[in-house]
This record gives sequence, structure tokens and C-alpha cells, in this order.
Amino acid sequence: MKISKTDCLRTPKADGFYMPGEFEPHEGTLMIWPWRPGSWNYGAKAARTAFAEIAEAIAAYEQVYLFVRPQDKASAQELLSSDRIHLIEAQTEDAWARDTGATFVINNQGGRRGIQWEFNAWGGQYDGLYSHFEHDREVPERICSFLGDSFYNARPFVLEGGSIHVDGEGTLLTTEECLLSPGRNPSLTRAEIEEKLRQYLSVEKIIWLPFGIYNDETNGHIDNMCCFVKPGEVLLAWTDDENDPQYARSRAAFDLLSHTVDAKGRSFVIHKLPIPKHPICITEEDLLGYDFEAGEDQRETGERLAASYINFYLANHCVLLPRFGDENDTVAAEILGKCFPDRRILPVDARVILTGGGNIHCITQQIPAKKRGNRL
Repeated sequence: MKISKTDCLRTPKADGFYMPGEFEPHEGTLMIWPWRPGSWNYGAKAARTAFAEIAEAIAAYEQVYLFVRPQDKASAQELLSSDRIHLIEAQTEDAWARDTGATFVINNQGGRRGIQWEFNAWGGQYDGLYSHFEHDREVPERICSFLGDSFYNARPFVLEGGSIHVDGEGTLLTTEECLLSPGRNPSLTRAEIEEKLRQYLSVEKIIWLPFGIYNDETNGHIDNMCCFVKPGEVLLAWTDDENDPQYARSRAAFDLLSHTVDAKGRSFVIHKLPIPKHPICITEEDLLGYDFEAGEDQRETGERLAASYINFYLANHCVLLPRFGDENDTVAAEILGKCFPDRRILPVDARVILTGGGNIHCITQQIPAKKRGNRL
């Protein structure tokens, strides 16, 4: 496999590249076909149906690049029909394209490059979720090679795509709970981590929310907690129930965001997006369908899942919104409709993705258009 790497001594910032907002135009979306028995129960049958629905919905508006193991290719071909979905044969350990895929940066001359972060399954030997992730570490090189994009090697810096959100104008959101966790970069100080983010994503201001969503096994990824609608405007996971363990987390984030400004000096417009009214938990029936391997994090009956409507995905001209069978499904769709009036709101039954450990945003990774355009 021929890969074009950039000079390891340079960074995107030094070369004039930056990470655009997810709401800006995409060329396409990276996804990975699910198969892991410890994440996707009952042979991943229901998960594949959900992934196929999401891929087809995205393909109506942009290209989809779907990694699939050779032995699983027939199952993908059976469920997928769009000629905008490109099947790329590759071995992978799991299907979290947000976290294992490359992060893409662009410049103002129509260039695009990827970033290859270190991936250690959300915590490595300290609290990682599975022991073997050799193939997952290969995903950034493989997608950049397929697209013909060169890439920056940011290793050994550990980072997952779900731990960052940017506004494309110099502001980055993350959480202390995640990026300062002992399983990521324990030898680096907070200031050193910030400098890595500045150099590789060309951001100027980093806003650290204290926590992510309650019981998030990724150590509090930002993409379950808060995201940009556009520069200066955010959506924040919320509950009014003071007895819910999420309340203090959301209140702390709201208070911080209410008293800070972005890289351009703007105060934030904050939209509260409610979490499901009723906690969504793992059932005994769910557990019977899993096959956990040695060293893999195992779920337990009654375990509360990190359900959040913030984990939607912005494809071109549409919003892929998780639907949980909760009364707040409708409330979330209405709020997003007001925040994104020019996009179609497309709710997708996503409980099966949630039981796998994440949601729609976690299984997708945007590939920005090479030429910067208006917000979509």
C-alpha cells in the first residue's frame, strides 16, 4: 500500500492547514461495517441494518467510504444499494470510525490532508475497552491512501475524534474527563496537550468542559455532551432533573460556557438539548447476544447507557438523529429542526448502536470538501 506522508517535523498549522467545522461541506463520510461480537450482539444483524440505513441516508447527499472485512463483504452488499457507497476491503477490530479514522484538515488553496493520531482503545492498559487494536490503528493510513491524501503522523499522541469538536474559526471543545484521563497521555501536562491541539488542528482557544455524559465508557467524549451548531452557537446535553447524575455535569458545562467567549471573542448562544427522559439500560436479553473476549470490557444487566441526542451527525443538507423510543425523541427533533432550518432532520432507530457503546456520530467521520464553502 503506497502511502504519502508529510514531513514529520512539520504540523498542519505550520503548513497552513486547519480543521473545518462538521457543518461545512463534505466530500463524504467514513464508516466501518460492524462485526465485533463483544460490541454488536446476535451476530451484528440488527447493527448492520442500522448501519445500512445510516449509510444509505448519507449517500443521498454525499459519498460514503465503508471499510468492510473481506469475509463480511457479502453481508454489506446484501443491505446496501447506493452507488455512492464505496466498499473498501480492510481488516478492522471495531466500527467506531469517528475514533479510529483520520481527522482531516484543509487549507484555503483546495488542499486536504489527514491526521493519524495514536489509538489505544480508549485507555490502553489503564482502562482500555479491548486488548487488540492493531488493525484499528491502520485505518487512518488506509483511508488517506484510498482518497489520495497525504497525512501527518501525530503519534504517539493519543486522541480519538469523538473527544474534539471545532468551529472552524479557531475554537475547540473538549472535556477534562477525557483528554486528561490517565489512559490517554499521562506524561503530558494540560498545557502540552493544548499545544498539540493548536499545532495539529490550528485552533487558538480550547474550552475544557469538566465532564461528558454520565457513564460514558469513552471517559466523557465531547461528542456526547456538546457540539457546535455554527461558530458562536452550541447544543448542550441537558436534564432538568436535579436527582439525575447527569444534572451536575450539564450544569457545570452550562455555567462555564455562559462565562466564556470563543476564539473570536463571541459569547455563546447555548441550546439545551434534553437527554432521554427515561434512562436506557442494558437488558438481560441484550447481554445474551454478546461474546466477549479476554481483556474486553463487559457490560452488565441494568447498566445505564450514555444515551444522548448530541451524538447526531451532520451530513450535507441533513441531520442524522439518534432515536431511542423515548418521549424526548420528538423534542430533540424539534430543537434540531430550529437549529438547522435548512437541513432535513432524519431520525434513525439507534438503540442497537447505543448498546454497542456509542451512537451515530461515533460511527461516522466527515471527510471535508477540499474547497471551503458555506455552512450546510
